[in-house]
Parts: sequence; C-alpha cells; structure tokens
Amino acid sequence: MKLKDLGYRAFFESNRKLLGLGAYSVARVIAGHKEAYIVKNTTNEYLAKITGRQMFNASSRADYPAVGDWVSITEPDYERAVICGILPRKTMLKRKYSNETKTQVIAANIDVTFAVESVDRDYNLNRLERCLAIAKDGNIKPAIVLNKIDLIPPAELNIKITQINNRFKSIVVIPTSTIADKGLDKLTSYIKKGKTYCFLGSSGVGKSSLINKLLGTDNIKTNTISEHTGRGKHTTSGRGMYFLKNGGIVIDNPGMREIGMVDSKLGLKNVFNEISALAKKCGFSDCTHISEPGCAVLDAIKYNKLDENKYSNYLKLKKEVDYYQMTKLEKRRKDRKFGKFVKTALEQLKKYKI
Repeated sequence: MKLKDLGYRAFFESNRKLLGLGAYSVARVIAGHKEAYIVKNTTNEYLAKITGRQMFNASSRADYPAVGDWVSITEPDYERAVICGILPRKTMLKRKYSNETKTQVIAANIDVTFAVESVDRDYNLNRLERCLAIAKDGNIKPAIVLNKIDLIPPAELNIKITQINNRFKSIVVIPTSTIADKGLDKLTSYIKKGKTYCFLGSSGVGKSSLINKLLGTDNIKTNTISEHTGRGKHTTSGRGMYFLKNGGIVIDNPGMREIGMVDSKLGLKNVFNEISALAKKCGFSDCTHISEPGCAVLDAIKYNKLDENKYSNYLKLKKEVDYYQMTKLEKRRKDRKFGKFVKTALEQLKKYKI
C-alpha cells in the first residue's frame, strides 16, 4: 500500500513541508474515540493521542483531529503514536451541535458525500437539501443514495426519483437495496480507488448495511427500526473509515436526527443557485425575498417558475445560517467585553497594591 492509496495528495505534502513537519511521518485518522484516535500509514495502525500543547492551543473541537484528517506522527513503539500536528484540510464536512453555536467536524478530506435516505418514513426532500448544502459548503461533491427501494413498488420509486431530479439538477441518484441486492453494483462502480466517500443520513436509513455490503462482511453492527417510534437507532457510535477491495475509502457516521447549519452561505448559494440567480434581478440589493416590492424571487413563485417548497426550505436554512453568524458575533462581543473587564480589574488591583 502507498500513501496515495490512503488518499494522500500533493496538497497535503506541500503543506506538510510549509509547516516544517517534513521530519515526521504521516498517517491518516481512521477512527476517533473521545481523546484517542486510530491512525493508519502504509505499514501499520496505531493507537494515537495528541500532545498537551495541542490541547492547550485548541480554541474549539474543530482544532482536534477528525476522521479523514492527515496528521504528522512519531511512533514510540509498534502499537502507539503521538500526533504532532494536523495538516490543513482540503475539504471538511461540518455541522452545528443541536441548540448550540459550536461546530462539529463530521469528517475531513472527503471527495464525495453520499446523502442517504430511505424511501419509506425517512424520505424528505428538505432534509436532502440540507445535506447537499452542507456538503457543497465544505467543497465536497454530493451524491444521493435512495435506499430500501425493496419497500415500495417500482412506480412509486420512479415518482420519487423524478421528484429528486426536478428539485436537484445534475446530482447523481443511486437507488439501492441491501435486502434485494439492487443498485449495489452501480454504487460500487461510482467509488474510485484512492478517493474518500462519506455516508451521511439519519439513523436507520441503512448506511452501515450499505457499507457492509460494499465490504462483503458484517464488520459494522446494524440494527432494525424501532417499531414503537418508527425511528432508527444509533447503532454506529463513532466514525470509522473502511477500505474496499476496489481501493475506495468509505466513512460511516452515526445517524443524526438533525444536521444543524453553520456558516454555510456558499453551500446555500450553490444548492439554491436558481434563487441566487433570481436575486440578482431584485429591486433591492439587500432583498430578503419575503415581502419587498420588485422581488424577482417572489415573482417567480407567483408565476410558477420556482418551486414553492424549495423556496420555503431556502428561507428556513438561510435563517439558521444567519442566526449562527449572529450568535458567533455576539459571542465575540461578549468575549471582548469580558477581556476589557479583566484588564480594568487588573489595573485597579495593581493601583490598590501600590
């Protein structure tokens, strides 16, 4: 195995040299468990930890290693490693923690994100749109996997695929079933050697079952849908990277009830490019597309040139992004205000001592 088989590229090598980490060997984070990580290089896998200095310098969880990261390491022995630095991320999949402004890095250095939905109770175009916005904000190519197609008749499946194609232009849709072994060849052929793919979706949509089929094993524990709630259970408790026989690299994720938007303005612009194009024709440069006269977006809805559901979801996601940015700004203001308070208090204390 070579480093390029693990996804290593010239981008990471040039940054390793720029950061002065050329003396260290490199490895990729393939699993994370709280403060411990499993890293892999061309010869071995190691249980790794970061240094106390890195913990001290970290300003948020985003400064800690994530699955998919490339790191510089030292190897005290054949089983353990110390992470000395994280190489800059080429792409990043991130979300907002529920009811918080903190950002969680789901995975790093991903080439393609598979937004996975099942055709039964999970099917929701707005949720797909959210996943696509987050992927595009991280500069990651999105694709859609429509799973469990054995649960509905072919005619209903065709309707859903048509709905997706109408809502999301030029995005690959792969219908699959692990029970009926349908679409798995197409999914496998889409995955290329040395490329990294991340499966993203709610609990119970079948992400782990799909990866098990791709691996040809039952390495990842799976579970059934709860009959009481109709929801999936969080079987996958941590993120893990797996290597397929065809050389592709896949990452499994714990199921997420909701994927909170962060500062994903670029992702919104890319996913809702139709609305972005219309916005340029609005009468006001700061048009909110809600009630302003001369709004090209509202006119498009009025004359059935824009999907109203897509417009409603755009407003919802934009509100989340704006709120996230506002709360971040407020936090900075509070931090500056507290810093001034501490500085004043110290100066007064110094005067008091004199």
